[in-house]
Amino acid sequence: MVVIADITVPADTFPLGRVLDDYPAVEIELERIVPLREAIVPLFWIAGAESGVIETSLLEHSKTETVEILTTKDDKTLFEVHWSSDINGLIQALIDTQAKILEASGTAETWDFRLRFPSHEQLSSFNMALTDEGIPITLRHIYNPSMPEGESPLSSEQRETLRLAYREGYFEIPRRTTQTRLADDIGISDSALSQRIRRGVNILIEQSLFADDQPET
Repeated sequence: MVVIADITVPADTFPLGRVLDDYPAVEIELERIVPLREAIVPLFWIAGAESGVIETSLLEHSKTETVEILTTKDDKTLFEVHWSSDINGLIQALIDTQAKILEASGTAETWDFRLRFPSHEQLSSFNMALTDEGIPITLRHIYNPSMPEGESPLSSEQRETLRLAYREGYFEIPRRTTQTRLADDIGISDSALSQRIRRGVNILIEQSLFADDQPET
């Protein structure tokens, strides 16, 4: 079942985000990423700086092999960059989970993506891959066309437990609270709390807490 997710990641976890460290006024819009056997090729528009300056900055990245300026339109320049195929982290997670980039834009602080995954399982794998790489990810919305508007797949207990865990910083790195403390607050055992959180998170990934009929525009 296809699922669309809106996520935010720190700019420095995405190779293009590092361009914005030196040129914070630059605007970047990612068109697509093409995985090839010997390279990974992103195409993206850049505005707010001279193309030659940006080309030099891109070439300084250790994984950049070539940079090509394809066209210029309305003060924006379309770049094609070849990254070496061993680039990992966010890029590899996108490729491994067959995520399609519907929208992507970045600032000096964060990158926002709207991604389409073939299934909820692929979204779950993407989330776990970023977690394993130590990449903080904020999952802002999940859109599930098959779920009626306003319907939640969570039980009231799961919903309240996840809300409490989120408010208390349980999902942050490092965590600001513990399972024991949360269990005491709710009045259940550590084991019951752990199972409730795990099942609730699994449901969110598979069915989505923030389901909507159509993505926001």
